[in-house]
Amino acid sequence: MSEVTKPKRVVKVRDKFLMFIMPAVIIFIILIIVMAGILSEKMISNLSEEALDSSLNNQADNITSWLEKNLENFSSVKQTIEALNPSEEELQEILDSFYGYNSYAKEGVYIGTSSGKLYKASDSNKVSQSVTSETWYKDGLTRVNLNYGQAYEDFKGDPIISASGIVNLDGDDLMVLGADLSLDQISIIVNSGVKMEDAYSFLVDTNDNTILAHPDSSIVSTNLSSSSDKLLSGVATKISNRDYSIDVINDYLVEMTTISGTDWVLVSYIEEDIIMSSVYVLIRRLAIIAVIAILLTSAVIIFIVNYLIKPISKISDGVTAMADGDFTISIDCTSNDEIGLMSEKVDDFIITMRNMLKSVANESDKLQDQSRTSDVVAKSMYEASNKQSKAMQNLNSTVDELAKAVNEIAVNAQTLTDVVSDTRDNSTKANEAMQESVEISQQGKTDMEKLSYAMTQIQKSIEVLLLSINKVGDASEQITGIVGLIGEIAEETNLLSLNASIEAARAGEAGKGFAVVAGEIGKLAQNSADNAQNIAKLIDQIRNLISDVVSQANTSAEDIKSNTVLIDTAVETFDKIYENIAESNNLVIEMIEGVTRVDDVASNVAAISQEQAASADEILETSKQMVEQADNITRNSQDVAANSEELASTSSKLTSYVSKFKLETDDDEEEV
Repeated sequence: MSEVTKPKRVVKVRDKFLMFIMPAVIIFIILIIVMAGILSEKMISNLSEEALDSSLNNQADNITSWLEKNLENFSSVKQTIEALNPSEEELQEILDSFYGYNSYAKEGVYIGTSSGKLYKASDSNKVSQSVTSETWYKDGLTRVNLNYGQAYEDFKGDPIISASGIVNLDGDDLMVLGADLSLDQISIIVNSGVKMEDAYSFLVDTNDNTILAHPDSSIVSTNLSSSSDKLLSGVATKISNRDYSIDVINDYLVEMTTISGTDWVLVSYIEEDIIMSSVYVLIRRLAIIAVIAILLTSAVIIFIVNYLIKPISKISDGVTAMADGDFTISIDCTSNDEIGLMSEKVDDFIITMRNMLKSVANESDKLQDQSRTSDVVAKSMYEASNKQSKAMQNLNSTVDELAKAVNEIAVNAQTLTDVVSDTRDNSTKANEAMQESVEISQQGKTDMEKLSYAMTQIQKSIEVLLLSINKVGDASEQITGIVGLIGEIAEETNLLSLNASIEAARAGEAGKGFAVVAGEIGKLAQNSADNAQNIAKLIDQIRNLISDVVSQANTSAEDIKSNTVLIDTAVETFDKIYENIAESNNLVIEMIEGVTRVDDVASNVAAISQEQAASADEILETSKQMVEQADNITRNSQDVAANSEELASTSSKLTSYVSKFKLETDDDEEEV
C-alpha cells in the first residue's frame, strides 16, 4: 500500500519577492534613521559644548569686569589718599566722603596701620580686634597695588573677600588700605550670568580650594576637596592637576576657565540627560518618520509587484487547474514579453492534451465492453472449479482431523503408560518411606515413655532433696541455739573476770597474780563471744542459702510436674501418629495395587491406538492426492478468471484516469 503524499507547501513568487525586498528596504530605512540619530547626537553634543563654553566665557568676562571695576574704584581712593598725604583728621574726612560711593563695599574703604590702629568711615560698622592679624592686612603687606586676597569670614561671620594693598604715606607706621566685597554678591553675579538653560556655575579659589560662589549657598566658603559630592570631588581632582579641559564628571558635562587677574576658577556644568533629551525627542520623531516611510514604501512596492506578477499568477492558476484535471480552461495574455510567450505555449499544450485525452476515453469505452464479456465467462468457470475444490478440501480436512485425533490418542495412551509406570515406582518408594516412618514413630514412642519415667524419678529425687534440705535447716536452728548459749556463757565469764580483776586490785600486791589470770580469762571469754557472733552470722547466711535452695527446689519440682504432664501428652500424641502412619501405609499398599492394574489397561489402549493411527495415515494420503487434483482444476479456472479480471481492471483504470480530466465545458455537455 503506497503512502499518501503530503501536499507540498506552495510559496508564491510575489511572496518570495516581497520576502527578500521588504526586509532590505526596512533595514535600509532603519540604517538611515540610526545614522541620522548618531549624527544628530554628535551635533547636539558639540553644540551643547559650544553653548556651555560661550556661557562660561561670558560669565568669566562679567566677573572679571565686575572685579576690575571695583578694584579701579578702590584704587582711585588709594591714589587720592597718597596724592593728598593727609593728616589723621583729613584722612577721616576722606574715608567719610567715600563711604557709600561703592554700593558693593558696604563698609566702605578702611586703613590699618602697623601700630594696630584702624581708620574707617564714621558710619562704617567695620570691627577688628587685632588689625595686624587680619587676613586683609597680611595680604595687603605683600603688594603695593590693590588686589584681591583669599576668602574669609568678617566680624559678622559673613564670607567676604578683600582688596588690599600698601598705602604710601609719610610717617613711621606702615599702612594698608582695604575694602570688602561680599561673596553673596559674587554668587549673585555668578548665578545670574549663566546663559545656557539648565546649566549651573560655581567659583573656586585655587589657592585653598575654597568655594567662593555656588547655587547652593550652604556650601559657599567650604573646601572643595573635602566635599563628598562626586561632582565636586571630581572637579577638585581636575583643579589640583591644573586640568581645565572640558570633561564628563558623574554624568555632568563640566567646563572650567580661570578668572583673569585672580587665582579663581569658574566651573560651569549641565546634566548629560538634559543635553540628550532633545536627542531623544529627535530619535522618537525619526522613528515615527521611519515607520511612516516603511509603510508607504511597502504599499508602493506591493502595488508594483502585484502589477508585474499578475500574468504569472494567471499561468500558475492554469497549471494548477490542469493538475486538478481541468483541461477546459484557456489562458489569455496580451503581453509581448517572455511571460506572454509562456502563456501562449501553455494554452497550446492544454488544447493538445484535451484532444489526446478524448481519444483515450473513446478507446477505453471499447476495451471496457470487451472485458465485461470475458469476465462473465471466466466467472462461470471459476465458480464450478471452486465448488469442486472446496468439496475435496473439506474431505481432506476431515480425514486429516481424524488422523490427528488417532495420533493424539496413541500419544496420550503412551504418555499414560509412562505416567502409570512412574507412579508405580513412586508408590514403591512411598511405601518404603512409610515403613521407615512407622519404625521411627515406634522408636519415638518408646523414647517418650522412657523420658516420662525419667521425669517421674527426677520428681521423686527432688522431693527427697527437699526433705534433706529441711533437715539441714532444722540442724542450723539447733546450732544457732547452741551458739547463743556459748555467747551467754562468754558474757558471764567476762563479767566474772572483770569482778576478779577488781578484787585482785583491792588485794594489792597479793592479788597481782590472780589479776593476770583474771585478765587472760576475760580475753578468752571475749574471743569466745566474738567467735560465737561470727558463727551466728555464718549460720544466718547458711539459713538464707538454704531458703533460696528450698525455693529453687520447689520451683524445679513444679516445672518437673508441668513437663511430666507435657511428656504424657506427647506420648499420647506419638501413639496417635503411630496409628495414622500405620493406616497410611495400608492405603499406599492398596494404591500400588490399583496403579498396577491401570498400567495394564494403558498398555492395551496404546497398542490399539497405534494400529488406528496407521490406518488413518493411509486414508489421509489418498485424500491428499484427490485434493491436489481438485486444486489443479481450480488453479486453471482461476487463471482464466484472473485474465478476464485483469482485462476488466485495466479497462476500469483507464476509464477512471480519463474521467479525472474535465475535457468539455458545461455548455458542450448540454449540447451532447
